[in-house]
Amino acid sequence: MRPDPVLQLLGLAQKAGGVKSGEFMTESTIKEGKSFLCIVAADASDNTRKQFKDMCSYHQVPFLLYSDKESLGHAIGKEFRASLSITNENLAKQILKKATNGGSD
Repeated sequence: MRPDPVLQLLGLAQKAGGVKSGEFMTESTIKEGKSFLCIVAADASDNTRKQFKDMCSYHQVPFLLYSDKESLGHAIGKEFRASLSITNENLAKQILKKATNGGSD
């Protein structure tokens, strides 16, 4: 099985210090204008998905429903994570590009 390029980029972003994870940190970075991308696990609760989708819409932060809590957490070397905020603009753009068009240019 081919490694997931989005999850690989998340690992890279984490090493570069460009990922904040967990509900509180994700919410904080979005409200402070420090988030360039919010990723929520597809298996997060309906309430969590709606909360972050609405928050991202209001603060004009790209929102991505992607993968599952276990994979997102594993990608950044942590336990389960339902929400992530990417605070590095370039990595956020790369992740969004890979997730939305399969990485093709």
